[in-house]
Amino acid sequence: MGMAREGLMTDASESALRADAFARQAAAMRGPLAAYFRRRIRNAGEVEDLVQEVFLRLAVRGTPDDTDHASAYIFQTAATVLADRHRRRTVRHADDHVVLDPDLCGEQSFDPDRIYAAKQALNVAAAALMTMPERTRTIFLLRRIDGLRHQAIATQLGISVSAVEKHMVRAIEHLMAYAGEAR
Repeated sequence: MGMAREGLMTDASESALRADAFARQAAAMRGPLAAYFRRRIRNAGEVEDLVQEVFLRLAVRGTPDDTDHASAYIFQTAATVLADRHRRRTVRHADDHVVLDPDLCGEQSFDPDRIYAAKQALNVAAAALMTMPERTRTIFLLRRIDGLRHQAIATQLGISVSAVEKHMVRAIEHLMAYAGEAR
């Protein structure tokens, strides 16, 4: 029994030594990993996050059996992290997002006077819509609220695209006239 226990202790200490050596190699790779990511992505602010993701994955996986090729293993993990980042960004259309700039948008105040004025404007717009002919109102709402294209509206209502365009012109003229009268 003593020999078995001694063998386990030797295996455990060898594993600990191997893990320690791998951790030192990985720590030494922080700079080269950061450079690797800087060359491949535009946003320099993400570089440190990607390096941390590599180290997280290495910690979760544990020490590889072959620590002789630690740098290759670490860079392979980095390549996987980069591929996963690209896949996530593609699925989420991250490059299509626009950052909110408070200086451009200005501050929004929700004081009672502004809320009342907006409700009044909404009531005027609703009243103007209700005074339109039904077909013109339907076409206007399909275009402006539902976002359908003229061709789709024409197909849905069984009319020509030209008729849809004429109804849109009438609707806008009607709303402009109604807004002028409401002032």
